Amino acid sequence: MRKCIAVMIGLLVLAVATLAGPWPAAAQKEVVIGLQCDRTGATQTVGVNLCPGYHDYVKLVNGKGGIEGFKIKAIEIDHEYKVPQGMEAYERHKKEGAVLIGLYGTPHTQALTQKLTEDRIPGTSPGFGTAAAADGTKYPYVFPIAATYWSQATAAVKFAGDQMGGLKGKKIAYLFFDNPAGREPLPVLEDLAAKEGFQLKVFAVPPPGIEMGAQALDIAQRYRADFVITHLFGRSPSVSIKELKRVGYPLRKVAAFVWGASEADIEAAGGMAQAEGYNALQFAGVGADYPVLNEIREMYKKEGKEPPKEMASTVFYNRGVLIAAVHLEAVRNALKAKPAGNITGVDVKAGFERIKGFTLGGLVPPLEISPSDHEGGGWVQIYTVKNGKFVKATEWFKAYPDVLAKHIKEAGAKK
Repeated sequence: MRKCIAVMIGLLVLAVATLAGPWPAAAQKEVVIGLQCDRTGATQTVGVNLCPGYHDYVKLVNGKGGIEGFKIKAIEIDHEYKVPQGMEAYERHKKEGAVLIGLYGTPHTQALTQKLTEDRIPGTSPGFGTAAAADGTKYPYVFPIAATYWSQATAAVKFAGDQMGGLKGKKIAYLFFDNPAGREPLPVLEDLAAKEGFQLKVFAVPPPGIEMGAQALDIAQRYRADFVITHLFGRSPSVSIKELKRVGYPLRKVAAFVWGASEADIEAAGGMAQAEGYNALQFAGVGADYPVLNEIREMYKKEGKEPPKEMASTVFYNRGVLIAAVHLEAVRNALKAKPAGNITGVDVKAGFERIKGFTLGGLVPPLEISPSDHEGGGWVQIYTVKNGKFVKATEWFKAYPDVLAKHIKEAGAKK
């Protein structure tokens, strides 16, 4: 009788569990990733193109059976580039069982760094802050996975010097969005000015960054800059192009950080013809001719659909593909080390730190992430607007490793 009762209880528990709802992600052979985005806020021009690229790459991988037999579930939350909403999005993703968070925004990364460390969930901040998180020993759960603002600053200065035949005695203007992201590269730029002997003058653009006529006039006619480095995002890059052109400053003497570097920025400024000569840093390949993009187009073709219009914005769409690909490579490494599944944030962290030689057919720079280097090298390319399109002006490069190492060490000492 007791055995019969035990069997009946066991069957009842199984039935209740089945009716109660879905199994945990591991039982469903599923890995959950949280993706923060901004499709409606201050930087929505980025999000509306970048985030579809992320989802398309996930869809491509899932269509091939997923990773080690596990499907990827990417849950997107739009936080409108507002920190409180970003904090709330993180908590929602955590409740959903996310083992990895795609962060979106320097202020959000700074606000969530401690939470990520406490919860032992890795978060990525590709192409933005916190720059000091390149040091994985001090920031164990934050992964820039692309050139930080410090690396972008050193690369922009090197490019400026190459264009001018040297830096000594030159005047460089730094035109930046006045928020934590815009201010982050200032100490590195000041160090480089002292090291190379150029004059640096900074021009802050207050939010929302849509008025900078006075700054452009000052740069061109009062300061008479030999070169301009811009660090703007949202609607402000297009404004800078129009205003600098209006005051007669040659755009070939301008280099933009990565968030002022897209087709959308150029179109908003009046089109490619109006931006001839404009230089922009990139942390992902630009253009449509990459094997992975061909696969995505073929995926849509097999579904009887046209490729999404977002693919035309290759700068931001390609970055979405890059971010997803690096995320999934970390997950792949985690699942290879733990094939039964049930991976945690700790496992994915270790998966990131085993990425080496991952290039995705040239879309990704020669990425190598380690426990000490969470940036992956800090590589960039420069693309120039020429004859109505972005043309590659340099191969992948990085600059001033000694200056970067100094600032990373100092930031770690302060932490």
